Order: sequence, then structure tokens, then C-alpha cells
Amino acid sequence: MESNEISFENLPKAVAHLVSEIAIIKLLVEVKQPQQVPQKRIPIDITEACQIIGKAKPTVYTMVRKRLIPCYKNGKKLYFFEDELLEWISKGRKKTLQEIESEATADFKKNFRKTSAECNLKFKS
Repeated sequence: MESNEISFENLPKAVAHLVSEIAIIKLLVEVKQPQQVPQKRIPIDITEACQIIGKAKPTVYTMVRKRLIPCYKNGKKLYFFEDELLEWISKGRKKTLQEIESEATADFKKNFRKTSAECNLKFKS
């Protein structure tokens, strides 16, 4: 239906057309972006934190004291969030030899080009 066809007599048809168009757009948006329900972050105690990171309680207490691990303290009780612990673990990832080698090669090539360009300028002078 085009906008120049809208009149008082065909207003109900125009509204019905708009409703169907909106329904189609709504369906497309819902398909593209599935509804995400925010998850509640439930704190865990030190026993569960020890199980997640695979350390003994005294080790975890030492890490908390040295501020090496993300935690929260309310009174005398320590609390942790599982997602923060897993993120903390993933930040400690060690690079593979192949990753180190490829970074070194890329860095060498970048610096080699600069050095070569500088040498060329000196010889031309």
C-alpha cells in the first residue's frame, strides 16, 4: 500500500497493513538478536573458589593477602565470583612457542624495514 492511497475510507486497511509490517519487523529483530536474560551473579565461598582454581585454602588466603586474586570481603568472610575467577585464570595464559616465534618474526621484519630505510638514507647522503 502506498502513502498516496490513504484516505478516510481506506484507513482501516492502512492500519492493518502497518500492523502487519510492524509484526514482520519485530520478527526480524527477534531472530537477529535473541533475547538475553541477565544472569544473577551469586557469590561463592572460599571452599568453592579453591575447587575452581585447584588450590588449597592456605594458598588462596595467601593470594588474597597479597592481592593476587579477585575477591570481596564482608566482615570476616571472603567472597568470590566464579566468572571473575575464570577470567583471572584465563589472563595467566602462557603463549605457545609458535605464537612467540611468529611475534618475534613480525617484530624483526618491522624493525628490519626501519633499519634498512635508515641505512639507505645514510648511504644516499
